[in-house]
Formats: sequence, C-alpha cells, structure tokens
Amino acid sequence: MNVVFISPNFPPNYSLFAAALRAQGATVLGIGDAPWDSLQPELRSALHDYALVPNMNELDAMVRAMGYLTHRHGKIDRLDSNNEHWLPLEAVLRREFNVHGQKPADTEMNRSKTRMKAVFRQAGIPCGPGELIESRTHARAFAREHGYPVIIKPDVGVGASGAFKVQDDDALEHALRSIGDGYVIEKFLSGVLLSFDGLTDEDGDLAYFTSHVFNDGIMEVVSGLGPMHYYSLRELPADLEGAGRAVVRAFRIHGRFFHVELFRLPDGELRALEVNVRPPGGYTTDMMNFAADINVYGLWAEILTGHYHKGAPPERRFHVAHASRRRHLSYALSHEELVDRLGGMLMMNTEMPRALSGAMGDYVYLLRSADLDELKAAIYDVERG
Repeated sequence: MNVVFISPNFPPNYSLFAAALRAQGATVLGIGDAPWDSLQPELRSALHDYALVPNMNELDAMVRAMGYLTHRHGKIDRLDSNNEHWLPLEAVLRREFNVHGQKPADTEMNRSKTRMKAVFRQAGIPCGPGELIESRTHARAFAREHGYPVIIKPDVGVGASGAFKVQDDDALEHALRSIGDGYVIEKFLSGVLLSFDGLTDEDGDLAYFTSHVFNDGIMEVVSGLGPMHYYSLRELPADLEGAGRAVVRAFRIHGRFFHVELFRLPDGELRALEVNVRPPGGYTTDMMNFAADINVYGLWAEILTGHYHKGAPPERRFHVAHASRRRHLSYALSHEELVDRLGGMLMMNTEMPRALSGAMGDYVYLLRSADLDELKAAIYDVERG
C-alpha cells in the first residue's frame, strides 16, 4: 500500500504517524517543505521516498509532487496529513489522483462554521446562534436580537485566528470595518469549554474516544497569553458522550480522528461549537496514549492500512493534563524544582513549537494521575507564580 503523508515533520510528534505506517507495512511517501537533511533521523528512516515542495500552498507544485511519487511507486492508495491547515489540499489531491477518502464536498461541510451549524441543527444537536454576515445592517440586527458580547470570526478558519470578541455597538462598528467577506457573527457562549476527541474506524465506529476540560477558551488564552491547561476525563458524562457520538455520526467521520468542541453552559446544558476532522492539537495524541496506555499513532495506521480488528475502545485508566508556562511570566517553582516535585506524574515535558505556542503555551508539561484532585494540584504547581 502506497501512502502519502503531507508535512510529516510538523508538528514534531507527527513523525510518529509515518513510523506507524511503516510498521504496518505501508510504503510511506512524504511531501514536505523542509529539506531532507533537516528531518529528524527517525522520520527519515520511516519514509521510503520524499518530495520537497518549498511552497506547499501552491497546488500545481503539490500536483507535480504527487505525480513524481506516483511515477516512482505506482498508484497512491491513501493520503493524509492529520493537520487542519492541509485538509482542503488533501481533498483536492484525493480527487485529482482518485485516492480513497474525503473529497472537497466533504471538507466544505466540516470546515465551514455555518455549514456545521446547519448539520448540528438537522441532527437535533443544540448549538449557539450564529449566521454568515450578509451586511453591516444584518450584523447590527443580530447583535440587537441576541445581545453582547458577540464573536465575529472567519466562516472557515482555525482556532481563534482572525476572531473578534465584541462587547458593544462601537466595538461592533470597528470590527465590521476590519473584515471582508466570509465572516460569521455568533452569540458569545459563557461556560466551560469541553471536547470530545478520538478516532473512528472505516465503518464510523469509535476505535477510541475521550474528553478534555479546558481552563479557558482559546480566544481568551491567545489574546491574554495567559495560563493554558486542559485535562482528560476517565468517565464521561452521559450527555457529553451522547452529543459527541451524535456529532461523529452526523458528520459521517469514517477512518479519521475527530475533535469536537462543546460548551457546558452555567445551567448545565450543552451546546456544540464546532467539529474538526483531525486530531486535537499539540501533544494531545500523546496524552491519549498516556491516558489508556495505548498507541493511537499505531491504531490510526492499522485503520488506514486495513489491519484494524474491531473491538471495544480501550479503557481510560488515567486523567492526563497539558499544563503550560509562558516565557514572559515568573513562577514560584523553577523548572528543576517543578520536575522534582512532579516526580512520576510527569510523563513528558518539552517546548511547544512557536506556531502553536500562542494558544498552547511556550513550554508544556504532560501530567498523569488516576486521581483528578491530585492532577489538579500538579497543574496548580506548574502555573502558580
């Protein structure tokens, strides 16, 4: 089986996807913008071939790279990146080279926030009010109807990029002067940000799933460069699991990772926010491994190569947290003191790639405990100033 993996060098832990594919017997073909000699040795040994494309946003160059790899190895059977940025490109390349998987029509449904809301509503999944901005008059009327604050953000976008939190009429007018076409306006939801994360097999059944609780919304973290932590649950509330499963079915997610974001409102009700058909960000895939003592990189590779044997999803044996620090802040414990204090709870610590640090912190500690209170105390030790 010939598998093209796009941008296998970023984020750094994604080299583990390439290694897992090779372990399943696939011929692993990479396309990336980094020179071959700059790749991690582990990644170079996982790849059978590699095409360098300095500007991967240039479709013609990517088509030529696919043609080059096809000429050398034969028909491409699978293509993926597991990266939000490349999902539209993946879909086009699958269509052009007749590769199994999501095509452009599929990505239109699960990348546009207004289309997501339409699917949520058709499936009976509660979500917050939001509409594509048709005019300034339309945006003003939405704000009058639903009240402030409101969020203005691109209909297609990643995280909090390009988003505005608008508190009053003057701020709304300023935001409307700053945007072009393709923006949505939404009622700001107050509550606890949750996720439903995991991986489906080719039938759309859950091969693994979990949930994470976030200390704040991504927009608030990025705008304030404040603390960022989130942790996984061992037992999921029934309504959260039910809503997550409903989203996965409604968006027809087969043989892929998923990251569903929801809000728990102050009254206890859930509202779906958005769905992403890729792994949750940063080192969350490693957190999944630590939570259940599994290898989700290998599990994904088994599903993609057809070697997966259906069974009950693995048990979540531990809570796992991502807790981070910012370079510009001072902390009560030095790094060395913190590592000594955390002891066996510390599963991994590393710098966060700069492209991800705005949302996820500059330096990350992955922590594990079967006891949630113990884990929260460790998060406090990481963050306290």
